[in-house]
This record gives sequence, C-alpha cells and structure tokens, in this order.
Amino acid sequence: MENNDILIRLRYALDLKNKEMVEIFKLGGEEVSVPEVVKILMKSDVDEEGDSEQIKCNNRMFDSFLNGLIIFKRGKQEPKPGQQTTPEPIVTKSSNVNNLLLKKVKIALALTTEDMLDIFDKAGIIVTKGELGALLRKEGHKNYKVCLDNFARYFLKGLTIKYRG
Repeated sequence: MENNDILIRLRYALDLKNKEMVEIFKLGGEEVSVPEVVKILMKSDVDEEGDSEQIKCNNRMFDSFLNGLIIFKRGKQEPKPGQQTTPEPIVTKSSNVNNLLLKKVKIALALTTEDMLDIFDKAGIIVTKGELGALLRKEGHKNYKVCLDNFARYFLKGLTIKYRG
C-alpha cells in the first residue's frame, strides 16, 4: 500500500479536514498548503501523457505526518531536564511504513493493546497479543515482525468502524 493510500484511509477514519491535515503536517515539521494536501489525497489518475497531478507522499513526509498526528492529538511533550531531544530515524524501507503506522497511531490515539485487538476484531481479523507485540517491536529485535499491507488495511478498516460507526 502506498503512503498516499494510507493517508487517505487514515484521514477518512479519523474524520480530519484539509486544514487539520495542514496543521498536522506543520506540527510534524513539513510545510504543505491546503491545495497540496488535496493533491496528496487525490487518487492517482494518469492522463494520456503519463502525467499525474497527485503529489507522492514519500516516507519522510509520512513520518512527519504521523509525528504531527501525535502532537495534534496528545500535545507537545517537553523534554525532561538533562534529556536531549534526539530526532527519530526516518523510515527508509517501505516495509517499515506499516509498522510505523501501527505504532504512531497507537500513541496518538492513546490506544491500549486491548483497544488495538478490538480494532482488528471489528475489521474481521483475529490477532493475538503476541502477534500484535511482534508488530509493535523495534526493528532488529529477535521477535520483530514486518506488518504486511493486509494487516495495515484491516487496522485502518477497524479504525474507521470504531471512529465513524
């Protein structure tokens, strides 16, 4: 699944408006305008010449959006005294995008493991705590599991059912 598709589904699930999307991108450190957001969220229609008006959302933009979503939903967290603010590594592999989606949406919406399992259940898939834990682990951990597109789709579908009915 492409980043643009994930953004379209996430926007629908959380009922975000274009101006809120611009604000979320800005909170994540990415400057975009409302017309650019519209072009990011449009379906990619290729004309006869092979051109598309859609703006491709790269991994850096997607990571900025998810970081902005956390700040938008939970507020900015001030570093503790003596703690340095280290920027998180930007996702480079497309396989990490789905894992990142699960982790950061979980943080942004303050979801518990039970909430996440309920979201998957609403979407029609049964996920165990162990499987979910493996998806949420840091890459490189011995029990880390790559989140495939079907899991991400089910998660976004369940999120839509939970927040939009």
